[in-house]
Amino acid sequence: MRLRNKPWAKELIDAHPELIQVQPEHVADQFAQKQPVRLEIGTGKGQFIFKMAQLHPEINFLALEMQHSALAVLLKAQVDAQLPNLQLVVANAENLQALFAGWHFSEIYLNFSDPWPKTRHEKRRLTYSSFLTQYQQLLVPDGVVQLKTDNRHFFEYSLISMNQFGMQFQQLSLDLHHDDTTWAAANVPTEYEDKFSAKGQPIYGVRAVFHQAKG
Repeated sequence: MRLRNKPWAKELIDAHPELIQVQPEHVADQFAQKQPVRLEIGTGKGQFIFKMAQLHPEINFLALEMQHSALAVLLKAQVDAQLPNLQLVVANAENLQALFAGWHFSEIYLNFSDPWPKTRHEKRRLTYSSFLTQYQQLLVPDGVVQLKTDNRHFFEYSLISMNQFGMQFQQLSLDLHHDDTTWAAANVPTEYEDKFSAKGQPIYGVRAVFHQAKG
């Protein structure tokens, strides 16, 4: 969902190159410590990743979002908080391997991604095989792809796509907010998640890893 343009967004982004980048070449240098890094693709306003960075100072978090107005909301919070383990990148996720050449993430988050429901747009879905290929290259061995969505069709599509790719499901939920699991207990919601859950809609989720070949 495209947000209404915020006139102050560009000025704020331009004023804080130490916190937000349009290309991630030098992002790693901005983190206070060298430690495991997790990536959220499609951060939106950043409620999820901001809270995760607060809860886990032992992990670095990278927020990727293509909408300047959305990411500027997170940047505004980060300017105040100055979390040393959170960096932001304004960019499109089409070619992640080029964007993050040399990076190795411990987890990749796909939170309430655009479901692109029309068949002709299938290749744009973030769980299409071409994206899964990129995640596999960017994740450390046993690295996790975590997906949450309110869209059952997109969730079912994602499970099929992941299964056909040979991924293994570590955890799976058809109603995350009412599950009695460690994932549910530790779950950090997104803005959309709060909105949909308040309406009584179930939140679907899966945590999956890529099959590791045995040598």
